[in-house]
Amino acid sequence: MGNFESGKRRPGQSFGQKRNDHGRVKKQPAERFDATRENAVEKRAEENIPTDDRIEGRNPVLEAMRAGRTINKLFVMKRLENSRPDPTMARIINMAKDLKIPIMEVPKTNLDTMSQTHNHQGVIAQVAAHEYVEIDDMLARAAEKGEAPLLVILDELKDAYNLGSILRIADAAGVHGVIIPQHRSIGLDSMVGKASAGAIEYVPVARVNNLSRTILELKEKGFWIAGTDAEGTNLYCDKIWSGPMAIVIGSEGEGMNKNIKDKCDYLLSIPMAGSVNSLNAAVAAGIVVFEAVKQRRIQQGT
Repeated sequence: MGNFESGKRRPGQSFGQKRNDHGRVKKQPAERFDATRENAVEKRAEENIPTDDRIEGRNPVLEAMRAGRTINKLFVMKRLENSRPDPTMARIINMAKDLKIPIMEVPKTNLDTMSQTHNHQGVIAQVAAHEYVEIDDMLARAAEKGEAPLLVILDELKDAYNLGSILRIADAAGVHGVIIPQHRSIGLDSMVGKASAGAIEYVPVARVNNLSRTILELKEKGFWIAGTDAEGTNLYCDKIWSGPMAIVIGSEGEGMNKNIKDKCDYLLSIPMAGSVNSLNAAVAAGIVVFEAVKQRRIQQGT
């Protein structure tokens, strides 16, 4: 189961000075050169925004502003003459103005060059790098709600769509946090933000150096660890979902590595009747997480 010069010609400047018909040196107007240089610098700045410092797409940008994310600059596509205003874009721009976020209107080609998701929908936000949290922050969040902690651990997930989808699932289900390893795993970049449809702003994510050690530390805190595995001896719907729990989802194609699998208290399988006997990481996570939430609500009588 699929479980971060000297000696060179400047833009707009010729290699040699040109002379007019009277033999005098023809000088380039200072204003024109400055404008050319400024545009070139701006374009380079746009293209060089680090991947994980961008949020792309209308809904992710809206959710980032609603969540209070610090946005340094908003790039929006210039409207064509006589084109009808787009209500969603108008809402984004008005909210940015209210928050005093600098807004740059740029041609679509600029946004295409900046985009990492290739689906910017006419808006890209330049933001501070997304902050990770500590696991203790997740446990404090659960305690504030009076709930037993429910966490999701991702073992070397590498696909942005899967991580983004799992963040959406975690947000919808009320999971208290997601844990990812620092190495051999995708992080919180712009493509993950796009796939999460804004959920990245609401789900705490911890990035740890050693996933195996983290699992042992959780067990010392009273957690039960349930890993998803095609050969698991427990069904995902077995009545195991009480108390502090962490669900481990393995990487695409390879599943959990053996070291992680050996530390699980339960290995869960999902019965399948079709010809294709595997689910991708996000689908498997959705099935297991919502089963866990359902059982816990029944136990609490809610």
